Amino acid sequence: MKDKGRVTREATKGFTLIELLVVIAIIAVLLSILMPAMRKVKEMARDSACKSNLRSVGLAVQMYLDDYERKIPDTQNGNRHLWHQPNGVTYLRAGSTDSYWGLFYIDYLKETKIFGCPSLQRVPEGLIYQYANVPPKEAIQHAAYGLNHHERNRGRNTNDIHRISEFIFCTDHAEPRPECNTSDGFHNNDTPGAMNLTQYRSGLRFRQYRQIFRHNIRYADADRTGGRANILWLDGHVSPLEETTGDDVPLRWYTGDEP
Repeated sequence: MKDKGRVTREATKGFTLIELLVVIAIIAVLLSILMPAMRKVKEMARDSACKSNLRSVGLAVQMYLDDYERKIPDTQNGNRHLWHQPNGVTYLRAGSTDSYWGLFYIDYLKETKIFGCPSLQRVPEGLIYQYANVPPKEAIQHAAYGLNHHERNRGRNTNDIHRISEFIFCTDHAEPRPECNTSDGFHNNDTPGAMNLTQYRSGLRFRQYRQIFRHNIRYADADRTGGRANILWLDGHVSPLEETTGDDVPLRWYTGDEP
């Protein structure tokens, strides 16, 4: 007969060291599978935000063009990333040295952040120009898009462009105002088999090449990412451009000429 006043305890069994190691190994394997997928999802979100910002830039541009007789402004000496004077408050004059081309549209913006691309903000080493008082990451956060600055478009009336839906206004290029020849443009001057972006592939800016086709990067090669860039067309729509040597990018996308 059992003593009702005595409390009995069953022996409890814990995990053995081997069992714990097995569980840890399983978790490690699951993480190794999930982490790449999570990084891909995060980049998809950054890519979507970049495209959304480009569309907002497109709206500001259309309002500007409506007010200025459809004339694209001549950016003059403005070929850098800065919005403000050294005091960090006063805007630079649009077209002045060190200024960002977005300053021409400042009256149509709620905030300059729409000129930022999240995918470039996380790689501030992609900044081409350096400044004494502004850290690279801070400079790039609101100045991540490159204008179509082909020589024919400076001060141009958009009514002279053949088809605005096939005319590049800007891209999320690493340079704020590329001259848009074969050294820093996406086209290869309509020369099959020739190379575009030659300054970035083998020239002085080869370190920044990976910041151009920076979305959905698949390869680790210095001159190949397997990724894509984004384009804002003059009619306001945005589309991706898969990494290319230029054979599929006609020069007329920059000049506005007829096919």
